[in-house]
Amino acid sequence: MGCTISPILFEMAKEVILKAAEGSAGPANLGGGCSMPPLKAFKDDTTIICSKEDETRRMLTHLDDLMSWCRMEFKPKKSRSLSIRRGKVDETTTFTVAEQQIPTVSQESAKSLGRWYDSSMKDTIC
Repeated sequence: MGCTISPILFEMAKEVILKAAEGSAGPANLGGGCSMPPLKAFKDDTTIICSKEDETRRMLTHLDDLMSWCRMEFKPKKSRSLSIRRGKVDETTTFTVAEQQIPTVSQESAKSLGRWYDSSMKDTIC
């Protein structure tokens, strides 16, 4: 049996890091007057949703700096990126964190909320 307080401390520390990074980008514009906060988190997974590529890069840089300050690190090989331009997957856009490239979902599939995302998504996002 593990420590009962460790998950609580982890969540509290993660929340502080995410709140500190949240100001790096504004809410993502989803169209139709809808917007979404740039960071979404569940357990140890974090999703960055930005309307612009430069905001995403700024958010990743800020998060990487905060993680380094906390003596923690990202594992880019366990991460995935997905860039969508005009409703189509853009495979030319790549992101880096900790000086390593984050694989795209076209390069390596990813599972999120029970659904697999992979190279079969090349044309459109449903």
